[in-house]
This record gives sequence, C-alpha cells and structure tokens, in this order.
Amino acid sequence: MLSPTRSQSASNGPLTASQRSVAEAARGFMPPDEGLALAEAAVLADFSLGPMLEIGGYCGKSACYLGPVAAQGGTVLFSVDHHRGSEENQLGWESHDPDLVDPDIGMMDTLPEFRRTIHDAGLESVVIPIVGDSVTVARHWATPLSLLFIDGGHGVEPASNDYKWWMPHVAPGGLLVIHDVFPDPADGGRPPYENIYLPALASGRFQQRSATGSLRVLQHY
Repeated sequence: MLSPTRSQSASNGPLTASQRSVAEAARGFMPPDEGLALAEAAVLADFSLGPMLEIGGYCGKSACYLGPVAAQGGTVLFSVDHHRGSEENQLGWESHDPDLVDPDIGMMDTLPEFRRTIHDAGLESVVIPIVGDSVTVARHWATPLSLLFIDGGHGVEPASNDYKWWMPHVAPGGLLVIHDVFPDPADGGRPPYENIYLPALASGRFQQRSATGSLRVLQHY
C-alpha cells in the first residue's frame, strides 16, 4: 500500500529548490528529471514496511535525491557500494574519472567524495553508507525494504547478482527502482534491462508504476 502521509510541493516536487540544487550539482550520471522521479518514487514508498536502500552510491548524487525524503518520512537510506568503481568507471572506459583515483594505491576510491557530498547536503543523519560488496552485504541482510534502488555495476554479472540477492528483500507493497533501463540497444547498455527489469516483470511479483527516461519504478504486489 502506498504511503498517504507525505506530500509534494506543487512548485518543487518532493525537494526544495535548495535540495534540488545540491542534488543536481553532485558528481554523478543521473539527469535531473530522472533524479526527481527517483525522489517522487520515495515519496510514494510506505516507510512502515522498512527503510530504503540503494545499490551504487558512487559520489552521493542519488542519495541527495532520496535522503531528504527519508528525513521527511522519519526513515533512513542505506547506501551499499564498495567504492572502488564499477567496470565502466575504470581506466580506459568512458565513465572513468581520474580525479577519483587514489594515487597511493592506483585504485578508484569514491568514498571520500561520497562522504563530503552527504555532509555538505546535511544528510549524515539519514544516509548510512555501507562499504562492501553488494552480494556479501545482501547475504547478511535481514531487514525488509520499502524501496530498493538498483544502480550498481552495469555488467551482466553484477546486474544479475544485484537482482538475485536484493530483490527478495523488497517487502510486499514496496518499490523496486531501476536506473539505466534501455529497451533500445542504441540508447545504452543492456544488463539493467535484460537482467533486472525484465526478470522482475517476468516474476509476476512486480508491476510497473512509472517510467522517466531510463528510470523505472516497479511495485511488489
């Protein structure tokens, strides 16, 4: 059942103008319309079912969209990421950012940027980073989720694993939100579409509620 307790501002949607500005300025790959759709999904979540959790915190951009709604609703957002960068973030790939490489070890480290983003957004009390491998964390997770946002590794294996290990934690009535869903191969990579979105619909447990750009919002019935 969707939560009737939180409302959206007619002018700014689920976020204030200041919160929108912070989220849009944060480092990351989510377009503003998809970020607002993510926040709007959080407004619809029934937090009596459990907290929210995102897979793929990167530098904190999506948390800046979800965090203010968590604060308003009296819940928290757990952010799971090993912070070493997904395959597409590594050297030689289009999404690589050399500024995020730790020069002492020669590896990606997005955790400092994530923590600074969350601090500057005033969200440290509601955004809780979990630094670790997604599957490892999922194997030890036991709390039902009101909203699960999957935006982790976009390869076949990480996308498949995120769906396999985290989908069972979405509470009945909860929301599954998936980023970078591209039905047309010309628009982007296939794994979030083929290995998360399609299996969720085929399972018979989820129905789509909305689509904005590459963002899909599904509900567990």
